[in-house]
Amino acid sequence: MSNEKNWKPATQLVHGATVRSQFGETSEAMYLTQGFVYDSSESAEARFKGDEPGFIYSRYANPTVDVFEKRMCALEGAEDARATASGMAAISAALLCSVKAGDHVVAARALFGSCRWVVETLMPKYGIESTLVDGCDLAQWEAAVRPNTKLFFLESPTNPTLEVVDIAAVAKIANGIGARVVVDNVFATPLQQKPLELGAHVVVYSATKHIDGQGRCLGGIILSDKKWIDENLHDYFRHTGPSLSPFNAWTLLKGLETLPIRVKQQTESAARIAGHLACHPKVSRVIYPGRNDHPQAEIIARQMTGGSTLVCFETRGGKAGAFGFQNALDIVRISNNLGDAKSLITHPATTTHKNLTEEARMELGITPGTVRLSVGLEDADDLIADLDRALETV
Repeated sequence: MSNEKNWKPATQLVHGATVRSQFGETSEAMYLTQGFVYDSSESAEARFKGDEPGFIYSRYANPTVDVFEKRMCALEGAEDARATASGMAAISAALLCSVKAGDHVVAARALFGSCRWVVETLMPKYGIESTLVDGCDLAQWEAAVRPNTKLFFLESPTNPTLEVVDIAAVAKIANGIGARVVVDNVFATPLQQKPLELGAHVVVYSATKHIDGQGRCLGGIILSDKKWIDENLHDYFRHTGPSLSPFNAWTLLKGLETLPIRVKQQTESAARIAGHLACHPKVSRVIYPGRNDHPQAEIIARQMTGGSTLVCFETRGGKAGAFGFQNALDIVRISNNLGDAKSLITHPATTTHKNLTEEARMELGITPGTVRLSVGLEDADDLIADLDRALETV
C-alpha cells in the first residue's frame, strides 16, 4: 500500500493497515486467540528476546488489535498506539505512565468525573501531586507550574459544557518546562481536531463513543510517538493487562469504516438543533462549538475543522424542569453514553458529574438545569419536534 499516506481520512478508515490471511477475506480477520505457537524452541526464544518479529500473547499484542491501532495511527498522524479495554483504561495508562512519585500534574478542571477522580484521588495515593486550573485561562496554567511539574492534562471540547482549550498555547507552556501534554479528544473526534498537530504529545480516546458509535462495545486507545510508548507505556501495558479484546477491536474497525459519514451527519444535525434551541423560550442557554456566541469561537475557528455532535443547553426550571423535559422525550433516550447512532441525553449534575461538589459543578457551569444532548443519526426534523414537544412540559 505505497499510496496509503496520501489517502484522505475516509479512505484510510476503510483500507488503512489492512492485513489479509491466506484466504483473502474482504473484511478484516478476527483473531480470537489467547496465544500463538512457534515453529521451534529457538523461534520462541528469539521472539521473547525481540530478535524475531511476531506475536507472543494477546495481552501484549494481537493481529486484529494491531490493525485497529495502525489504522488509528494513520488517521491521527501518530507514530504508535496501544488499544485498551475502555476509555478510562486509556486515560489511566496515559497519565500514570507519564509521571512518577514526586511529580506534579496540572489539569484543566473541566474533566469527566472519572478523569477527575484519577487526578484528584488516585494519583495522590502514589505520591503524585496535582493542581486543577481553568483550562481556558492560560495565565492559570503558567501560575500552576512548579519545578516538579511533568504533565499537563486536558479535554477539549470539555464534558459536558463544551469549553474549548487552546491546545497549541497550552503545549507551548508545557514545552517551555519540558512537560508532556495529554489530550482527551473524544468530543472533537479525530476527524475534527488534531491535537498532535497542535503540539500535544499524547492523545487518548474512549473508542466506546464515536469510533464504535453504535452502542456495541467498550474500547480505548492511546496515541503518541514511538519512543514514549516504547519507554513508558510498553512495559506497563505488558504487565498490567489493560488490553483490548480482539472481538472489540474488530467491532471498532467496522465502526471506523463509517465514522466520517456518521460524524458529518451528526454534526450537521447538532448545529441545526443548537440554532433552534437558542431561540426557544424554555431554554436559557445553549453552548455549541461553531456558533458565533461560543465563548471560545476564535480558538475553535483556528483549531477545529467542525463543530461537535453534542449540544449543551440549560432548561428553565432547574432540576425539576430538566427531569420533566427528559422524561417527556420519545425519540431521544436518557443515557450517560454519547457518540451513538441513537440520540442520547443526560443530566450531568446527577449522573456523570454527580460526585463533584455543588460548588465545583457550578464553577464548571453545570447548573441543575444543564443537559447534554448527543445527537444521533435520526432525521433532524424528527429530533427537533421531539425536543419541542418535551420542552412544553418545562
